[in-house]
Parts: sequence; structure tokens; C-alpha cells
Amino acid sequence: MARPGSGLLVPVNGLGYPPQNLARVVVWEWLNEHGRWRPYSAAVCHHIENVLKGDARGSVVLGQVDAQLSPYIIDLQSMHQFRQDTGTMRPVQRNFYEPSSAPGKGVVWEWENDNGSWTPYDMEICVTIQNAYEKQHPWLDLTSLGFCYLIDFNSMSQTNRQSQRKRRLRRRMDLAYPLIMGSIPKSQSWPVGASSGQPCSCQQCILVNSTRAASNAILASQRRKLYGVMAGNTGATGTLTVVRQSNTFAGTSLWSPTSASSGTNNNNISVGGGQAKAEQVQLPLYAANFPCSPVMPSLSSAHGHHALTINGQNNLNRPGTQRISMGTARGAIPPGVPALPVKNLTGSGPVHPALAGMTGILMCAAGLPVCLTRAPKPILHPPPINKSDMKPVPGINGMRRKTKKKHLRRGKNPEDVVRRYTERIKVVPDEDCTICMERLVMSSGYEGVLQHKGIKPELVGKLGKCGHMYHLLCLVAMYNNGNKDGSLQCPTCKTIYGEKTGTQPPGKMEYHVIPHCLPGYPDSKTIRIVYDIPAGIQTNEHPSPGKKFSARGFPRHCYLPDNEKGRKVLKLLIMAWDRRLIFTIGTSSTTGESDTVVWNEIHHKTEFGSNLTGHGYPDPNYLDNVLTELSAQGVGEDNLKD
Repeated sequence: MARPGSGLLVPVNGLGYPPQNLARVVVWEWLNEHGRWRPYSAAVCHHIENVLKGDARGSVVLGQVDAQLSPYIIDLQSMHQFRQDTGTMRPVQRNFYEPSSAPGKGVVWEWENDNGSWTPYDMEICVTIQNAYEKQHPWLDLTSLGFCYLIDFNSMSQTNRQSQRKRRLRRRMDLAYPLIMGSIPKSQSWPVGASSGQPCSCQQCILVNSTRAASNAILASQRRKLYGVMAGNTGATGTLTVVRQSNTFAGTSLWSPTSASSGTNNNNISVGGGQAKAEQVQLPLYAANFPCSPVMPSLSSAHGHHALTINGQNNLNRPGTQRISMGTARGAIPPGVPALPVKNLTGSGPVHPALAGMTGILMCAAGLPVCLTRAPKPILHPPPINKSDMKPVPGINGMRRKTKKKHLRRGKNPEDVVRRYTERIKVVPDEDCTICMERLVMSSGYEGVLQHKGIKPELVGKLGKCGHMYHLLCLVAMYNNGNKDGSLQCPTCKTIYGEKTGTQPPGKMEYHVIPHCLPGYPDSKTIRIVYDIPAGIQTNEHPSPGKKFSARGFPRHCYLPDNEKGRKVLKLLIMAWDRRLIFTIGTSSTTGESDTVVWNEIHHKTEFGSNLTGHGYPDPNYLDNVLTELSAQGVGEDNLKD
């Protein structure tokens, strides 16, 4: 069984299609944030192939065949998937597989995720699993594909060879993926509106068509200005011949990132393919560095003449060319060529990301120059720092704290704790106890359930600071359900009595000053905090005593400005660490994993040089916000010693 790789992706006959006598199954895939190519469903692939047959430069509205994909559009010209509401763009590719493989038979292999739903494997893994299954192998090792998993067909399970965690897997039948032979066949499934002569009236097609029409009107005048400037400049040392595409051209964008390195001054670039009408324009050589569109260089080069040929559909199976050209050819952008961000606009630009991405797609499809700028990546860490450059934080002793397993104050008698923070009420008001929801003039709802000497069910007490009243037996029950650390917290207003502690697992906290500035604090150095908690076994204070807990993402690096308020926050964070309040064991809100170490409602800044995720700088309100969060945990400025 041949794995889909370079052998199956090599374009044949210069068009990216198999020979006439060779059948192949087509699977369209998109690139996720982890660098894995994820397959679209068979129904979606049929839809894409049908649109591709009608217009190889068109746009595919995925919501027409799958309602869950309604925000997404695939631009066949740039080979990118575009999300309309966020402007996010992802590369897509058209992959080929054997007709006898899993996608050709409609076989889908899936694994059960943490939410109990089923996730399909990557297509190359699915093909490999199906091949082993058909050969009746008892098991399959996926190490050769870069995954430390063992597939057991007898128990239909997947085992992680490192963690020994098992997951269920299943095999189900679905629609077979589209089959082609030589060229794209005419499909009778999911006809698009354009093929019948009547435009589709769905909201997504209306958006695409109206945006295309509006942008074409604007870009037509821009193109005339651009060509007029370039055609009028004849004083260059070299010339560039460009064949401009007509509206019927079914190929790539005409703009090519080429830089002449020949010693001669005759450098020609021809753009061809399909039935294009040619119009030659003489361009100055120095203006030939367009960092926008893919290039497919041919092998013809002789006598100082450098010819680059772009075939009409050569880029159909080469999504990487767009990415390479944008990454490697960021030279001078000619006058009049707009630079459009396509993702993660943070408000600094005037263009909404969805509009910018759509305009970029349509300009590329129209054969016009556009520089699609890369989305900025979060700057999580500062530049490398020598250990000698890490200095103690002024005004704070030491650079490290540790917590031990037994850091709680145990042995506090519940009755004594309740009596310490309350005073008995002789005249009881006729209102509810918000713990048991019984009237205060009645006995506690815990009567008969909980009994303590000296505390009768009808006794009512008032908390000293806030004045809220409860049955004393209810307060004892609430204390017994908590950490039993000698503190009470009012269930109504959250006022804390005593010193509240948490259930943070053992670990260490380090802090020091580094010689770099945070965005928004150009005159201050930076305090770096490093938390490190290893995985372990849960104790009686945790949700699942005796069960293992995981610790993902450690060590975790956090940052504060090295100024007066930043040092105050650090002192309070150290106090919160000593009281085991920074972390706890629970369910991760980002991954859904249970029994893992998570943050405990005290926010930290984990992004050093940017604020793309919301966990970085600049954020002028962060220090005040975290002081409020610390105070809510009973760690306030009044706890600091002068």
C-alpha cells in the first residue's frame, strides 16, 4: 500500500492530474494549527470537485453542503480556506489516493475524544489503519507515521505508548470520496447555481458575488493606474514582459516574485496556460519583485534569457507556493499594491479582518497584485538571557519559594472556628438562611443530618465583618465541606474570615528581574515568574483522591513590570503561592481535560512581547485587576508588612 506522499502528488502532464489511464480518489484537506492536514468529508470533497470542474478559479461555499461549515469559503485560485466572520485563512490541498484505499471505499476510522464524540484520523493514518485491518493484522504500530500509538483491532482501541492511556476507536462507512481519471468528470451531485446559468441566492453566495463586484470596480481603476505608471517607465536597464490574463483565464495570478540575477539585461517572464488572451506590457526590471503570487519555474534557460512559465492549473496541487512566495519574497512592494492583513487584526488597522481577507482573495483571483501579510505570532518569551543577568527583585528576599504536601493548618475544631467569627443572635429575624434555605426562626436544615455538641439546630449567628446571619449548624456543615484550614468565607458576600488556603499541589515558584521591557512599560525592566508543578497523585483535599493528576504546560512563565505596583503584585502573588491559591486541580477550560492542574481565578500574563491572546501587554488595567482578584482570595494589600 503506497502512502500518499511526493509520489502521488507529483503533477503529471504539466497540469497536476494523473494520466488518462490512471484513476485516483481525490481528498481535499486543510492545514490545522498543529501542521497536520485534516480531510474534509466526502460530501464536501464532491462539492469542491464539482465547483472546480465549472470554474478552476472560483470560490467554493462550504455551507452549501455542510451547515457546520457555513462560515467557510475555499478560494481555488489561492488554495486557501477563508473564514468570513474572523478573516482567518488556512492553506488547503488536493490529495490523491488509490481507489482501493479507505477513502475510495468510504471507510472512515475515528477515535473517541475527551468529550465522548468521535474525531476522524488524518487521511494517511486512516489509509494505513484500513490496510492493516484488511490484512487481518491483530495490531498496528503508528510509530513510523510519527505517532506513539498502538492500534489494537481486537479491542478496537488506541493506546498511547508513553502514557498508556487508552481510547476507543471505530470503523464506519460513509460516502466514497470522488474518483477522477485523467481529468475532472462531470458530477451530477450538488450542482452549483452558476452551472445552470442562475446565480445562487443563498446569503453566502450573495456576499461573495457582491464583494467580488464591488472590489472589481475599485480594482479596475487601480490596475489602470498601475499599468499606466509601469508602461510609461522605459528608462530601466532591463525589461520584464508580462502576459496579462483575460477574464477567461483559468490559471494563477500573473504577478510573480522574480528577482533577476543574470548578467544580461534581457529577462523575460511569460505567463500562460488555458486559452488566455495575451497582452504584453513592458515593465521596468526593478519593479518585477512582486511578493504576492506563486511561481512555477520551467527548466528552460539559455543565453542569458530566463523564462518562467506558469501553467493554468499548475498551482492547483501546490498550496505551498503561495506560502513560500509570501515568506521569501517580501521585497519592495510596487506603488499601488495594497498590503492587506488577513488574520488577528487587533484594532490597529482600519480594515476588518474578514473584509481584508475577502478582498485579498478576490484580488488574487482577479489576477491583481496584493500582499497578503502574515498574521503576527505571539511573542511568549523574551530573548535568551544569561543566568548572570537575572537579578533579585528589589525589596523582596530570595528568588524561590516551595510548597510541601502538608501545608494546611489541620486539626481546627469546626465549632471553635464558627464561634470565633460569629456572635449569637437573640432576636432572630424572619428571613431565610441562604445555606439550608430554611427560615432562620426555624431549625437548621441539617438537623438530624449533622450533630455537634454545644451547637443546637435552632441557634443563629451573625458574622462579625459583613453582618450576614446563618444557622450556626449550617456554618459548621459549610466548614466541614471546605479545606478545614481555620478560615470561613461568607457564602453571600464572599468576605473571608481568617487566612484562606487552597489545594494547590506541591511545586516551586521562582522570580527574578530580567533586562528587557514589556510593551507599555518602556522605562521599566521585567519581573519574570516561573511556576513549576510536576504531575502526581491527588490527596483527600482534591476531587479524585488516589487518582493521578496531570500538569500540562509547566514550567509556566509569567511577567510583571518591575515598578512599584508590579513589585506589590509580586509580593501578594508570593503570599498567594504560600497559601496554595495560585493553582488547583480541576478541569481545563481550554482542553477539557479533567484531573489536571489549572489556574485558580488569579490571572497571569504569559505573553511577553505581544497581546494577541489577551494574556500579554500592553494592558493598562491588568495590575489593578489582579489586585482585585487577589483581594477576593483574601490576599489584600492590608496583608503586606511595611
